Amino acid sequence: MMKTYTYSICHPDKKEIEYKKEILSPKNVLDIAKNYPWMERLKFSDSLDQELVYYNPSLDFTCIQDGRSFCLTSDYNKEEVLEFSLWYNRPKNVKILFGLLGRREKWFLMRFGQLIFRLRYNTFSIL
Repeated sequence: MMKTYTYSICHPDKKEIEYKKEILSPKNVLDIAKNYPWMERLKFSDSLDQELVYYNPSLDFTCIQDGRSFCLTSDYNKEEVLEFSLWYNRPKNVKILFGLLGRREKWFLMRFGQLIFRLRYNTFSIL
């Protein structure tokens, strides 16, 4: 069965997160991430009084079937090359009292790594 996703957008100037209702295929997720106006949103964020900035531009995708999610949060470096942090929210089995009372599933938010988006090649690379 193909996984499907919902997504949300964190806008720099809005305190409330925008939750989209559409159902996405994995291809739709890639298309949205690649075509989102990252640089435009970052430039807009830079133009605001910093007290009015709530988030760096971010997209969060949640799998409908298992509830796992990942988030791309954007920024750019001194050379204005896009950089992304990738955050992954997933369950992890943890031992209760060193395993004496068994295991249980807990949700963890993990930073997977940093991604650099190379505009001239239109590709992602993981650092």
